[in-house]
Amino acid sequence: MLTYVESAIRVYNRYGRRDNKYKARIKILVKAIGAEKFAQEVEEEWQYSKDGPGTLTQDEFDRVAQYFTAPAYEKLADTDASYEKHLLEDKAFARWVSRSVHGHKVAGYAAVTLSTKPGPVSPPGDATAEQMEAVADLADRFGFGELRVAHEQNLVLPDVKKHDLYDLWQLAKKAGLATANIGLLTDIIACPGGDFCSLANAKSIPIALAIQERFDNLDFVHDLGEVSLNISGCINACGHHHVGNIGILGVDKDGSEWYQVTLGGAQGNSTALGKVIGPSFSAEEMPDVISRIIETFVANRIEDERFIETVNRIGITPFKERVYADKQPRERAEA
Repeated sequence: MLTYVESAIRVYNRYGRRDNKYKARIKILVKAIGAEKFAQEVEEEWQYSKDGPGTLTQDEFDRVAQYFTAPAYEKLADTDASYEKHLLEDKAFARWVSRSVHGHKVAGYAAVTLSTKPGPVSPPGDATAEQMEAVADLADRFGFGELRVAHEQNLVLPDVKKHDLYDLWQLAKKAGLATANIGLLTDIIACPGGDFCSLANAKSIPIALAIQERFDNLDFVHDLGEVSLNISGCINACGHHHVGNIGILGVDKDGSEWYQVTLGGAQGNSTALGKVIGPSFSAEEMPDVISRIIETFVANRIEDERFIETVNRIGITPFKERVYADKQPRERAEA
């Protein structure tokens, strides 16, 4: 694996656009020469390095692995009476558990995701100094002092005892970190965009806040089920818009900010790149665009089908037709 990755980097260094900061990405090279050609170049380069000094041996793996020891877990039952009681009696807690609490390989423990996406009151992924102090206290009190930052821009406490979950939830609520929207539409991934990044073509944060404000009904968001929405302010794609079920890419059009929408992206076991649905939109149009996409999903959904499953089943055409229904042919051509 290490030598193969090194070979991919060598190919990029040889042919990639290191001279242009807007095109200094492997994906730009892959698009320019084609995926098959890139793969061929990597395979040829790998012939010089595989099984060589850079190969990771089992002895080296074992040497490094010994530095990663498990925490001092207690021997606990996998179920806890007080935890189960709170689940039955407190619907808000049960909802939070359903979205934010995840299984653990050690009995009696769970991993917990703290949401940094409370809605339009703050940018997605943002946290105040006071919140970070609170999180540090939570990590010390309910774990082993360990905190992780997830790709989705949320915070994770990896080792929480199940009988502590209710107390943790109450403290997280006070800190504004217990919104039960993990994996849902308002759990938006957004890059800093034009507000903070000199490379960006358009702002990302205002778009995210406008969408969160439009979908501020948590019951409705829960009914929609899992939907990933990713926003990038430029083609560098720091928000990974291309693998969002709904992707938004900021583009520059004659000096003004516009947004291109993709559908069908996915990550995980079924990775896919989203497809562009059509001409770009202004910032003011974006909340309505997302609303129409969701309306199309709701109208075509079968039982508890996930958003990505509906898109894969019916294709992007129904979404495109709904989104552009009130666009005149001339407007489309100009866009």
